[in-house]
Amino acid sequence: MKTAAVLAALAVALTLQTTLAGMSMTGGTRVNLVLVAVVYLALSYGAVTGLVAGTVGGLAQDAIAGGIVGIGSLSKTVVGFLVGVLGAQFIVSTPVPRFLMFVGASFVHEVCFQAVYALVELRGFRMQYSAAVVQAFVNGAVGIAAFLLVERSPEMFQRGRRSSSSRRRY
Repeated sequence: MKTAAVLAALAVALTLQTTLAGMSMTGGTRVNLVLVAVVYLALSYGAVTGLVAGTVGGLAQDAIAGGIVGIGSLSKTVVGFLVGVLGAQFIVSTPVPRFLMFVGASFVHEVCFQAVYALVELRGFRMQYSAAVVQAFVNGAVGIAAFLLVERSPEMFQRGRRSSSSRRRY
């Protein structure tokens, strides 16, 4: 069941990421839905799942996006593992700690990505800090919305089922 959930989450994130072209925000900043899925899975299922999800999701995203395959995967793998380890050590069951994990993971991902890219291309480390901050906060908001949607959907279905069954009675 866990494998199916991981694959489904990554497939949905990849599909939305490629379909919506990264949901462009102001200034060309984008939300990284695959990273959000990796962090979500790492917080939900642990470090090993985060590591595997980061590897698979990152490789798929790299293959689709073009460029150097493996840099995004390495960054997402590191982030997935770190978030899984930190999620097991600290209480991250409320929205504020989860938001902080998403924001922190976005920064770590961006730093890892830019650092490895600088090493591979033999160029200086270049990071657009304002874009990284906005992307981190957007990733955090999307991640919190995903947690709320998944955690509250059973309640909503139960309420809908109860209200529809009460309407059938005459």
